[in-house]
Amino acid sequence: MRTHYCGDLNSSHDGQEVVLCGWVHRRRDHGGVIFIDLRDRDGLVQVVFDPDRAEIFARAEQVRSEFVLRVKGRVRPRPEGTINPDLPTGEIEVLGLELEILNAAATPPIQLETHAADASEEVRLRYRYLDLRRPEMQARLRTRSQVTRVMRRFLDEHGFLDIETPILTKSTPEGARDYLVPSRTHPGEFFALPQSPQLFKQLLMMSGMDRYYQVARCFRDEDLRADRQPEFTQLDIEASFVDEETLMGLMESMIRTLFEEVNGETLPNPFPRMTYAEAMRRYGSDRPDLRVSLELIDVADLMDGVEFKVFAGPAQDPEGRVVALRLPGGGSLTRKEIDGYTQFVGIYGAKGLAYIKVNDWAAKGREGLQSPILKFLPDATVEGIMARTGAEDGDLIFFGADKANVVNESIGALRVKLGEDRGLMAEGWHPLWVVDFPMFEYDPNAERWVALHHPFTAPKEAQLDTLASDPGSCLSRAYDMVLNGTEVGGGSIRIHREAVQRQVFELLKISDEQAEERFGFLLQALKFGCPPHGGIAFGLDRLVMLMTGAQSIRDVMAFPKTQTAACLLTDAPSAVDDAQLKELALRLRQRG
Repeated sequence: MRTHYCGDLNSSHDGQEVVLCGWVHRRRDHGGVIFIDLRDRDGLVQVVFDPDRAEIFARAEQVRSEFVLRVKGRVRPRPEGTINPDLPTGEIEVLGLELEILNAAATPPIQLETHAADASEEVRLRYRYLDLRRPEMQARLRTRSQVTRVMRRFLDEHGFLDIETPILTKSTPEGARDYLVPSRTHPGEFFALPQSPQLFKQLLMMSGMDRYYQVARCFRDEDLRADRQPEFTQLDIEASFVDEETLMGLMESMIRTLFEEVNGETLPNPFPRMTYAEAMRRYGSDRPDLRVSLELIDVADLMDGVEFKVFAGPAQDPEGRVVALRLPGGGSLTRKEIDGYTQFVGIYGAKGLAYIKVNDWAAKGREGLQSPILKFLPDATVEGIMARTGAEDGDLIFFGADKANVVNESIGALRVKLGEDRGLMAEGWHPLWVVDFPMFEYDPNAERWVALHHPFTAPKEAQLDTLASDPGSCLSRAYDMVLNGTEVGGGSIRIHREAVQRQVFELLKISDEQAEERFGFLLQALKFGCPPHGGIAFGLDRLVMLMTGAQSIRDVMAFPKTQTAACLLTDAPSAVDDAQLKELALRLRQRG
């Protein structure tokens, strides 16, 4: 039906007759000449209809926004002074010779030719097929397609096989609630939708596939936020006979290739690495945003014994932490702004936000400082804080004091917010590998150890002998890739010996009976010559969100759900009739 896409036309097509198909992005009537901006997947082009072709001109007068047209015309340069440098086709226009209205359109609830992004998200999701017509949305989905194409090609070239794994599978605990699917042929029993292909990709290594990948759909029934969806996509990867260095080096090369080919940007080579312990100590996060140079500085030893119990309590608590955060130039902050940051850290459980303004320390010493907490701090403590933080005149020092997890979350988030608010964000991409994660963390509520990643992550070989006696000190062979403060990929070397896997299950208080019921097929497979293996999974939605500058993964998915896991477009989830329930041997019970 067409010879060219709208966005493909340029001055090299001058004088050619072309046939275009697309939607009316904008229609303008200027002094008896009608201008139509025709839009398709590849862009916009201006089509001009003159009144000397009366029949065609009359048809053009009927056209409105989002009508679907087929236009035959001749490409010509735009008149002098009318070139649009902001449009790829801005040097030319198409003189309309024929016009066919393929379909009329009702007035759309989203005005695509203006600022459709200003429409409420509810409206955008309800009329998603209209929202997706917007050039920026189409550009994001094109980028997503390009990302998967580059990744597939890279992995194909490095010997990985694209293998699908089941969607209907067994419910296994992996950290979130499963989506369950009742079985008609096995009444009272359920499939689960996979939270990840974790166990199947390990089984593929046991099957001798050696290198596997899959662009996999995953499902988790969990509370949502900007970077979470009930169904999402990950690039899933596993390889046999590899160690951390081999796999991390290969994945790093893939991501560098991806950014170079898709975004035309060069990432560092190699990526820096940081242990989990160092990341938590310096940044309060296991996914630190290295664009912000601000760091958390431990001052608990300086606060031990001071009269101010807000500091002294956490300083003397083995599970507590007291930190300082120096903000260069922060002395200019108003009390209202400081109160705003106090409310911000409260979101993360902090009970307050102490501070010291450094007005004139160089000349006046303690008298050059301003803070309501100074009266509680002896000279030695104040001098120690100033020396350790390196604060200078005009700076401000924030403090966090509480349980370590509260301090890490609240002050770690504060350093990023200060970086955004105060213009302290460095430009460009700042990737990082975080390594040497703890194998376990203790859950005091459940009174048991839980796996920090998942129960199939291998411990450091040198710590196998202390796994049972001192699980809290054991480090795992896990690694996360972080980009500008977002975890884009995570993986590990896996347990490949049955005895070690059973030992980990025992530490996690998974009984032999529970292990056999949930993971019996895996334990059996480990008996038959399982190779050492490891892998990683990249969050495709998150990665594309970062690469396109989108604010949410919903803006890089074609048909996302709301934050209540609903599809406004199709009104899913929805009720089903009694006949369907009867086939599944199910009966609904009223809540109450």
